[in-house]
Amino acid sequence: MFDVIVVGGGPTGMMLASELRLQGVGVLVLERDPEPPPYVRSLGLHVRSIEVMDQRGLLERFLDNGGKHPIRGFFAGIDKPAPADLDTAHPYVLGIPQTLTDRLLADHAAEVGAEIRRGRAVTGLEQDDDGVTVHLDGEPSEPLRARFVVGCDGGRSTVRKLLGVGFPGEPSTVDTLLGEMEVTASPDEITAIMTEVRRTEKRFGLGPSGRPGVFRVVVPAADVASAPPTLDDFKRQLTAYAGTDFGVHSPRWLSRFGDATRLAERYRVGRVFLAGDAAHVHPPLGGQGLNLGIQDAFNLGWKLAAAVNGWAPDDLLDTYESERHPVAADVLTNTRAQMLLTGNEPGPRAVRQVLMQLMDFDEVNRFLIEKITAIGVRYDVGEGHPLLGRRLRDVPLPQGRLYELMRTGRGLLLDGTGKLSVDGWADRVGLVAGTGDGLDVPAALLRPDGHVVWVGDGQRTLEGALTRWFGGGTVRG
Repeated sequence: MFDVIVVGGGPTGMMLASELRLQGVGVLVLERDPEPPPYVRSLGLHVRSIEVMDQRGLLERFLDNGGKHPIRGFFAGIDKPAPADLDTAHPYVLGIPQTLTDRLLADHAAEVGAEIRRGRAVTGLEQDDDGVTVHLDGEPSEPLRARFVVGCDGGRSTVRKLLGVGFPGEPSTVDTLLGEMEVTASPDEITAIMTEVRRTEKRFGLGPSGRPGVFRVVVPAADVASAPPTLDDFKRQLTAYAGTDFGVHSPRWLSRFGDATRLAERYRVGRVFLAGDAAHVHPPLGGQGLNLGIQDAFNLGWKLAAAVNGWAPDDLLDTYESERHPVAADVLTNTRAQMLLTGNEPGPRAVRQVLMQLMDFDEVNRFLIEKITAIGVRYDVGEGHPLLGRRLRDVPLPQGRLYELMRTGRGLLLDGTGKLSVDGWADRVGLVAGTGDGLDVPAALLRPDGHVVWVGDGQRTLEGALTRWFGGGTVRG
């Protein structure tokens, strides 16, 4: 029996597998496709995902394969300078194509011991009190057993369908063509025409793909369809919007995506969970989709590991849905709003003009940037100090940077009083005694995902928080 079977080998599944392996949990990743897809749907990581990579010691390999771009207010494509004092040590967008993100996360999952099987599709699930039986296509045909299963298998999730979980929302009303191909038009011609077209059409663009001589092309589709697009489809739509097809030829890959917006009714059914696009789909405006899935995995991983390792409090696994479902609902709301604001009708254009003026106010601009980058997320962990439920930014401590100290995957008590103890929980929670100027409160307890669940200076209330989030303490003999 496996501890956990992760269905789906995209960024969400591989991030989850790595988080589980960090806690010593046995993991099998099942991926239906024999090879990673060539499509580059996502072009970067936002601040919170960058912080996640830093907290796990992965950031350098991402920086080596990507480029930093200053954060700007880009809600609905409205370009505004970002506030100078965002609450992060990483105030940039990391430009990196999804193909590289997929590879880096898959390589890391394999390095830390996750077993990965490609070319195997799940066809059935059966739960009982002890675990989940997973049926596969192909050979060998014997079913597999796991204590838990997580469906990270995309918007058309087989796991979600087998569970019978509803996926309410709205179907696509508009499609967008996306592909990589060569062009014969000159760079100056492309820039001039694209600048003019984008004054009114925000779903249009041609730009270097990162491969020599190959451009990434985005253009509204003529209709909503399920069939893959052809090069002729691109030529027709480019001509319709720009008056030229730019001489596109020799496509590397062609695809389409829609603006469907759906959210799973439940994230958990017994021993089976949903994460990433299997739990939520939405328009791609703001580039939040891949990041949202990575952050789902970061929230679920340590909780699922706690259950496998036997110390999870009774309701810890339920907090995955109660914390992440509202975050996804908020992303669906803001992407719906952004999609509306890209319309060319008089109403959306008027609202867009008003929003552009509002974004000149620092607090409005800051609010929208924190929403897109996910640094404004606050989980409901109870009333009290404003830090409760929020992730703590990377801060310098006498022992080193906070995020460097979190790479073990344990919780962390930052104790500026020098009087507190984690005795009884030391196998699950590290102690940093003395915080220098890096912390503005006497002491704070952080979960393995970096979110603050206690602020104070008393041992009794601290032990209540330790029990709430890390189970009962062990008694020394």
